[in-house]
Amino acid sequence: MAVSADNIRKLRESTGAGIMDCRKALEDTDGSIEKAVALLREQGAAKALAKEGRKAEEGVVMAYVHHGGKLGSLIELNCETDFVARNEEFVTLARELAMQVAATSPKYVTKEEVPAEVIESQRAEAREQAATLGRDSEAHIRDKVEQFISNACLMEQPYIRDAAVTVQSLITDKVAKFGERMRVKRFTVFKLGEGVEEGENK
Repeated sequence: MAVSADNIRKLRESTGAGIMDCRKALEDTDGSIEKAVALLREQGAAKALAKEGRKAEEGVVMAYVHHGGKLGSLIELNCETDFVARNEEFVTLARELAMQVAATSPKYVTKEEVPAEVIESQRAEAREQAATLGRDSEAHIRDKVEQFISNACLMEQPYIRDAAVTVQSLITDKVAKFGERMRVKRFTVFKLGEGVEEGENK
């Protein structure tokens, strides 16, 4: 089917994908922008997975300070080349992620970093709650652990500017656009008068 230039433009603005990728996605989804967005996200996830084994040792360390200097964060966002590290869109992504960390204070970068004993503690707490409330134990435990991971792990959190998108999806979209592996290596949250919370993805 024929795809309008206006729809290609709208799809590019919402995804950052190239013109030919947008055209093909629209053709494959009968001109539906919503379905084309979903398709491009799937393709981006596949491309990101293919790049997982590549080294990402360039990047930036970004700071964010809020509440009159009483709250701040540092985050290290890596990519493969200095060329991408100096790109304004990559720098903006790092800034957004630093803001996300300051706003949500995650404990870990990814769910794989969560210690088994922490998950077991969440399961035990949920099991007790289920017994007290008379709820289905397994369903309650599953919901409790999923909610904990969504809150505690940066990659699993809803993006603060769009709750329909996770931080992982946000990064995956940029990986598809730039063609390089990207990762959050570590972050630190500073709250005046409190201890330091740190996550690291080795």
